[in-house]
Amino acid sequence: MELGQAIQLISNDHIQQQTGAATWADLGCGTGLFTRALATLLQPGSIIYAADKAPAIAAGDLLHNGVSIKPAVLDFVQDHPNFGLLDGILMANSLHFAADKPALLEKLNQSLPENGCFIIAEYDTDTQNSWVPYPVSFRALQPLFKNAGFSHIEKLQELPSVYGRANIYTALISR
Repeated sequence: MELGQAIQLISNDHIQQQTGAATWADLGCGTGLFTRALATLLQPGSIIYAADKAPAIAAGDLLHNGVSIKPAVLDFVQDHPNFGLLDGILMANSLHFAADKPALLEKLNQSLPENGCFIIAEYDTDTQNSWVPYPVSFRALQPLFKNAGFSHIEKLQELPSVYGRANIYTALISR
């Protein structure tokens, strides 16, 4: 996937309406493609904690579009992210690694104020495979987040997967 596609997938009015610097976490950031996409959308001066068990992002603070990207080695499923209060949490192709999604959301909810949000990018399937061990289709995502106290669950975009198995969707989730 190209950076432009990632930007298009997560672009939404909630981010564009944020005024001033914001603090986000990208959990399961991998190479940082979606981290950079998010940095493109946030106001300069914002901070993104780019967390992964083995991030491919270089160590140390990085700057993209005036946004500080702070890599962190963290297993978001096992560990408790300790980034303070966040304006948002991005999980791009990472929620499907959590077997106990309600417990994970309960833990992550502690980092979000009332106006905080999630942006989720996932494969729209409920069929497991080696790369997607605990899938979460958009249909399954809705009750999952409603039960966690979120009332606004909006599908943003959908894109065919290069693997041809299921589309990739993005969702904005807020209270």
